[in-house]
Amino acid sequence: MKNYKDTDYALNKYSKGIVYKFADGIVEITLEDYLRDNPDKTEVDFAAIKTLSDQIYHEQAIREHRIGRREVSLGKIKETELASVPAIDAELFHKAEEESALKAAIRFLHSKRLTEIQRRRFFQYYFQGLSTRQIARLEDVHQRAVWDSLMWAEKKLKNFFME
Repeated sequence: MKNYKDTDYALNKYSKGIVYKFADGIVEITLEDYLRDNPDKTEVDFAAIKTLSDQIYHEQAIREHRIGRREVSLGKIKETELASVPAIDAELFHKAEEESALKAAIRFLHSKRLTEIQRRRFFQYYFQGLSTRQIARLEDVHQRAVWDSLMWAEKKLKNFFME
């Protein structure tokens, strides 16, 4: 796992300017540079951009951390999943399974088994990739309400496929 102090987020956060990290070096835009190049802008504008860049780098660090936690090493050797190639028949079978599962999920969404709220939240969670917290924020409801809707939708989904 990457050391926090070496992350782009930490580099940008603890710098007075906005930091851009490239393969061949680091560029820092200071307040003076920004005001010189943008005479119609103010310190407040620079602070807003700095805050936005901190937020973007923070989200990037979170994503990298999530991915990094999935890369489990065995005896300090990374798993060779990327180096190995699955058999073509296994790959086609997996793709066929995904396609049939997607078609079945769409059939389920169009069935009359879900309430409108459950249908909307199910779609947002499974197809758009939103978290329960994001859905709750969008709908201005408690996260538990979203979770309950998804739980009931999943139960209905299981019953749908058992029939």
